[in-house]
Amino acid sequence: MSTLVELVTQEMTAAIHAWFDERLQRNDLEQSVKRTTLQAGIFNDFMLDYKPGCAIASNIDLGFDDDARPGTAARLDDAQMREGVVPQLTAVVQARLAPLVDTPMIDYRFTCRGKFQTAQGKLHLTLLEYVNEDKRLALLENIRAYIGQKLTHGKHPTKPLETFFLARHLLDPQLFPQLDVAWSIAQYERIQALNKSQPEALAKHRADIIRAITQWAENVFLPQFYDRALSAYRATEYTLKAGAAPDAQALQPIDLLLYGAVMILRHDASYAKSKGLKFLEIARELGSERAVRMLKEGSGTFPDADIHLKNALLECRANDVFATISITIVQEEADAYAQALAFVTHLLQNGFPKSYQIKLKSKVKEYLPIKGLAKSDTHRFFANALAHASLQPQLEAYARAAIEEFEFYADTEGEKNCMPGSYATFGLGLLDARHFPLVQHYMQNVDEEHQCVQDQFTAAFAEKHGLTTESIPVLAACLRACTDNAKVKIQAELEEVEKLELFCQQLQGLEGYLVEHMLYPVWGKLEKLATLARKADGRRKELLLALLEAASKTDA
Repeated sequence: MSTLVELVTQEMTAAIHAWFDERLQRNDLEQSVKRTTLQAGIFNDFMLDYKPGCAIASNIDLGFDDDARPGTAARLDDAQMREGVVPQLTAVVQARLAPLVDTPMIDYRFTCRGKFQTAQGKLHLTLLEYVNEDKRLALLENIRAYIGQKLTHGKHPTKPLETFFLARHLLDPQLFPQLDVAWSIAQYERIQALNKSQPEALAKHRADIIRAITQWAENVFLPQFYDRALSAYRATEYTLKAGAAPDAQALQPIDLLLYGAVMILRHDASYAKSKGLKFLEIARELGSERAVRMLKEGSGTFPDADIHLKNALLECRANDVFATISITIVQEEADAYAQALAFVTHLLQNGFPKSYQIKLKSKVKEYLPIKGLAKSDTHRFFANALAHASLQPQLEAYARAAIEEFEFYADTEGEKNCMPGSYATFGLGLLDARHFPLVQHYMQNVDEEHQCVQDQFTAAFAEKHGLTTESIPVLAACLRACTDNAKVKIQAELEEVEKLELFCQQLQGLEGYLVEHMLYPVWGKLEKLATLARKADGRRKELLLALLEAASKTDA
């Protein structure tokens, strides 16, 4: 055996031992598998990633393919790696695995894969695939029992942890070699139905269902027909394999791909929508007529009456696949906008993607008097509707149906990014104090890390309403949701002790960092506020010092 073969073998053997030794240090293995009957063990695979001088064993693929160019310096060739190194590594893994297969540490199956940098490039090999038949059969029995007791005959919400495992098990070829798409989808639908009364938990269930289907699509179904590569932006690109002509049987699971695409489009985060559309495009490319219809007309989830409305006043058409609502206003009058608002609100209340956009055809071009908002069709539709005073209650009902954290209008991005319901809320908030509670509700849901239009609204709100007993609590809610770039000109009004006192009351009991955050748009750095406090006297001085003290407060 060559010295280089011995050296490479030693490096990777050390990495394998380190992987097993590190996991054996855990003292929570047994407690972890006792959390649910749907988990047979903790670990089911690891990747051995090697390039000269660096061997790493990890539960995840670390993606060390950036140095995959062929070379000869201190590298074994493919044959040496296959014949001289890999058999020894496989023996090491088998020896370490053998005494652990019946323990909670190892799942019912275990795979060891390798990526090895050789003189010819990157070599991908599977070193070992192990299945513990006793554990597999026991897990299958537990899965069937769980489905029967908790889903088929169950009447109560289920645990997200159980869905985490079950969603993946249903698509595992080792457990279910013959995939029953309709049955699997029925289980996913039942999980959602049982948990619909708990929105936060339901979101977790859906996320795990989406993740399981995505992993199945990317790792099991699509590789049969497509070659995959990562683009410069780390997105997966699919290229149809040469001569690929899948038969009807091979394409039977395509309905699961379409189901996953709709789940992504309806329930996943905005940044993931492109993956759902990609799955639909792939299904169409593979010959799915249903995919063609979905891309043209929508997913089929909604009745025709919900997605198409046409009369003498307007025409509305919705497509949940593209998350678009097309509105043509024929007669520019309040009733036309009332019907359009009812159309949109009904869709959102019944599961239409909240990260949607409106495509508007209208002769009117109104926009809100707030700087920094996108001059989009969506913005224009709501600004047009706000011109009709009779529609204010309906606009508020729409806004409350639309507002949801981490969702954004599909036709906004960057600094103009904004949560659904923004235009209606901003317009109503500027018009009338009756809508102040709506503004507060909106601000409680703002994701200030991904939108900043609330900064401009807060400035406009302060200018419009000033500081009053009614407006100050709303302004405080706005300041809490603002970014550090906001500037709100209320210093002059805060010269009045009564108004300053009301303002201070809104900050009582808040954590110091939050008080400082809310003061910054008004005074900037605390040093400026400290200067004002030194120059003040009487009750005003006391209040300014109290603000400084509140902003400097730290948790014990």
